[in-house]
Amino acid sequence: MKADVELRLTHDGHHWIAGDGEMEAKAASLEELDAEIRHQLRRSGRFARGSLVTVFMGFDFETIPTWLRQYHTHYFNRYVSLEL
Repeated sequence: MKADVELRLTHDGHHWIAGDGEMEAKAASLEELDAEIRHQLRRSGRFARGSLVTVFMGFDFETIPTWLRQYHTHYFNRYVSLEL
């Protein structure tokens, strides 16, 4: 699957955070994160209103301590398609 946008995904213990250096979205749930990403993409003007945008979020494993990485299956990468 080809993504239109690629974001780095992390969690700070309270919020999911997705960003790429140009934009950053932060929310308590993944559903709220998707809505915030949709909102920011609409505002950015990078895509036409009504277009379907595929977003890849890759979890940044470097953000968790080395000793915890054995539990990495609790973290994930995700694709979402958002209609702007």
